[in-house]
Amino acid sequence: TLQKEESRPIAKINTPEISEMETAMQNQGLVNIQEIDKDILVDLKYSSTDNFFGEDVYGILENAYLQLPPAEALKKANQSLIETHHNLRLLIYDAARPHSIQTILWDKLDTIPPKNRKNFVADPKEGSIHNYGCAVDLTLFDLESNQALDMGTKYDYFGPLAYPRLEERMLLEGKLTSDQIANRKLLRDVMQNAGFDAITSEWWHFNYHSRKRAKELYEIVK
Repeated sequence: TLQKEESRPIAKINTPEISEMETAMQNQGLVNIQEIDKDILVDLKYSSTDNFFGEDVYGILENAYLQLPPAEALKKANQSLIETHHNLRLLIYDAARPHSIQTILWDKLDTIPPKNRKNFVADPKEGSIHNYGCAVDLTLFDLESNQALDMGTKYDYFGPLAYPRLEERMLLEGKLTSDQIANRKLLRDVMQNAGFDAITSEWWHFNYHSRKRAKELYEIVK
């Protein structure tokens, strides 16, 4: 049985206002994911106060953007999910992220030493793969119950419970359930089958390119 977490509202699709941030991403060739696949859901956490630092840093931006190849791969992932689980959809929490926002996120974690901080937020000096429009943070959403599936932690949970590499240990210690791990595995399976790579410290984060390759292909999103 797929367990769910608390219901939360889904962001409006295609807000009528266009922010400077959104215009800049469009000018760099990034695409609105929901124009590639209208069945993908979007709830940008940094366009609300429902995030780890409780501030809205995206303003009126409510659309998720990626470079075209990862956006098309995300559509492939969502469509394969629908084929096997008709009631489920991908729900995006963050996609392309301007470098200016990366600096804000980094600074918000100033209580964590920089060496350890890199486990949770990329150092702006190096740049995040999000900053090139080649990474996405997301979960699975159940249309029937109008809730995201239970993954064992909230998005941007900083700690071992969020680490895919520690799931078996967390299961043995009774800190994660087999259903929560099954939900994460389903997310990983659909994303990896579509060409994305998972990481070991965040169940929600997937890269389409390495940082090195993203830098070779694209300009950083300012």
